[in-house]
Amino acid sequence: MNITIKNLQKYYKDKLVLDIKQLEIESNKITGIVGENGAGKSTLLNIISGIDKNFCGQVYYDKKKLNKKIQKEITLVFQKPRLLNDTVYKNLYYPLKIRNTKKEDNKFKIEEILKNLDIESLKDKKALELSGGEQQKVALARALVFNPKVLMLDEVTSNIDFESIKTIESIIMNYNKYDKNTIILISHDKKLIKSLCDNVIVLDKLEVN
Repeated sequence: MNITIKNLQKYYKDKLVLDIKQLEIESNKITGIVGENGAGKSTLLNIISGIDKNFCGQVYYDKKKLNKKIQKEITLVFQKPRLLNDTVYKNLYYPLKIRNTKKEDNKFKIEEILKNLDIESLKDKKALELSGGEQQKVALARALVFNPKVLMLDEVTSNIDFESIKTIESIIMNYNKYDKNTIILISHDKKLIKSLCDNVIVLDKLEVN
């Protein structure tokens, strides 16, 4: 899915935090967003994902404005996983349920993504009782299980161990390679950005009096 942003302005109270005249995020590519703290990186993902609707300007998804159908085809994984207080399996089942996918396919999809992320042993455990790295893998699995057309990742490799980072990197690369979907990620890790991203967007912190 190709994303086009035009004349975007976002204010917090009276402070302008984002001012983007024109921005194109290419379909089927991995796009990195970098910039110093306060530059509006997470805010931009919140707008693209449809979480934040309080802005001026236009955001188009394959030349269409956000609607319920498009909303169900995009997802955002936060730096701090927002998991349900339930088992890992139930967490992965939830996005399939709200999208009315075929019940006979759901078990296969869940078991496949659990295997791909090497978290099969966690499926019956409470998600909120897992370690930080395990929770981040579950959050990524929940995002990938319904095969979104746009996957957004906000610092998903921060504060987790090296092996978990390498697993997540591999999953992201393979997902883009084989499913040809659009991935947008924020990271302070320059090595991660360099190794994963086809394009990089640099956001400057606005100095507005």
